[in-house]
Amino acid sequence: MLNPQWLRTFLALRDQGSFTRCAEHLDLTQAAVSQHVRKLEEQLGPLLIRRPRQLELTPAGHALLDYCREVGAADQRLRRKLSEADDTYGEIGLICPGSIGLVLHPMMLALQQENPGLIMRQRFAPDNEILQAVLENRYELGLTALKPDDQRISVSRFTEEPLELVAPASERINSWEDLARIGFIDHPDARAMGSRLLSRYYPGEKGIDSIPSHGFTNQISMILEPVARGLGFTILPRYARLAFQRPDSIQVIDGPVLVKDTLWLIHRSEWPLSSRAKWVIEELSLQVSSL
Repeated sequence: MLNPQWLRTFLALRDQGSFTRCAEHLDLTQAAVSQHVRKLEEQLGPLLIRRPRQLELTPAGHALLDYCREVGAADQRLRRKLSEADDTYGEIGLICPGSIGLVLHPMMLALQQENPGLIMRQRFAPDNEILQAVLENRYELGLTALKPDDQRISVSRFTEEPLELVAPASERINSWEDLARIGFIDHPDARAMGSRLLSRYYPGEKGIDSIPSHGFTNQISMILEPVARGLGFTILPRYARLAFQRPDSIQVIDGPVLVKDTLWLIHRSEWPLSSRAKWVIEELSLQVSSL
């Protein structure tokens, strides 16, 4: 790696146009300026053509000038990334379940549009992958339905999310027999969610496995499409239903009790959150609480 002091001298020499003015500008001797240039030229070849009252850069000199500019820009990016002074500059990495992710994604994009210095990086994942990604520092922030018990993880409550029984708007659902008649739209978490919710809504019935499956998808944004087309019902977290673009084609069937999960915000406890991460979480929390 090239000596940073030699690079500063080279930049000053190019800007000042003479060894004398460069030495005065840097509070160095002319001999020191010449030595710095000579050290660079020993590694890179001739950098300057010395003419009376004029210095001209060689092709190697121009290449070194471009390198100096790149180093300077990288230095500024690093300082901005580590700075606590600007909440609206830098990258935010969030990994979360798909349901809350569907709601947060447009909110995060809106924040980025309003603050072009932000870079939003979001991934949907199951709870075990979320925890591992935060532990490995691949994402600064995570949201998970399972509260971690790990001293390396800082945990705080973000919001609560009820489970919902969602059926086609065209169907009248008054009993367990109605659910069995229209069938079930399955997804990777549907049976676990269905067992929890339906045992509260319809105690004493046979359970979710006794209802015929009329479809399956592993894409959370597509689960409600067959429901909207009248092909069956499903069980989903509320935020997935709120993100669906055709709410008039579906209905939520209320039950005697509310079955809900807490979503936990997690990050590494060994170092503090960046100021921009704190600010983004505060903005998202306010918007989610208004839903």
